[in-house]
Amino acid sequence: MEKIISYPISVIYYLCFGLTLVVFHPIQWICFNLFGYEAHKKSVDYLNLFLSLCTRILGTTYTFKNRESIPENVPLIFVANHQSLFDIIGIIWYLRKHHAKFVSKKELGKGIPSVSYNLRHGGSVLIDRKDPKQAIPVIKGLAEYIEKHKRTAVIFPEGTRSRNGKPKEFAQNGLKILCKYAPSAYIVPISINNSWKMVKFGAFPMGLGTKMEFIIHEAIAVKDYSFEELIQKTESAVKQSLQY
Repeated sequence: MEKIISYPISVIYYLCFGLTLVVFHPIQWICFNLFGYEAHKKSVDYLNLFLSLCTRILGTTYTFKNRESIPENVPLIFVANHQSLFDIIGIIWYLRKHHAKFVSKKELGKGIPSVSYNLRHGGSVLIDRKDPKQAIPVIKGLAEYIEKHKRTAVIFPEGTRSRNGKPKEFAQNGLKILCKYAPSAYIVPISINNSWKMVKFGAFPMGLGTKMEFIIHEAIAVKDYSFEELIQKTESAVKQSLQY
């Protein structure tokens, strides 16, 4: 029954979602080219506010736990499980004061209004998952960027989205490079629940009434542990709070 009801609601949702992307694309261009980084970031923040408001049409809610525990004025590495693109929308808007920059696949860097522009110009990096050697200097550059500017890298170590909420094994290379070249950073593990339910029927129709939950765990200072300890503590923190 939910799937049947969702068809007309999803049509309205996609119209609003697409219109938001189209409207904010020139806004981003103007902000970036005429006013610089801070104005562009504000435009991206509000883009993601409106994208999150679009999901309200589907009955989606967002809950963030322990936001106050995130360290400030230090480089951060958000490490989270990955279930859908709505993970990204939630992080950008609700954790906007931390200037999140993403490690994304290169295919997203073109062809998507607003999204591709932000990935190319907003400080995020694009990697070719078929070419691991290409990714090393790119991720290194992101690590040096957050170390210098005290901003935040976001990485989903599973590599691909979980289609049913069940976590996959964490890949280590990307996180290892971030830790090596941002030695004063803190890792912030984040557990994301129920995001996969937004796309449980595929891209169309959308899931209805999803209660998305982001659980933020205690920050871990990179300098205080070996990388083996860091990956173990981070993966354990993320996975222990997942519901599937």
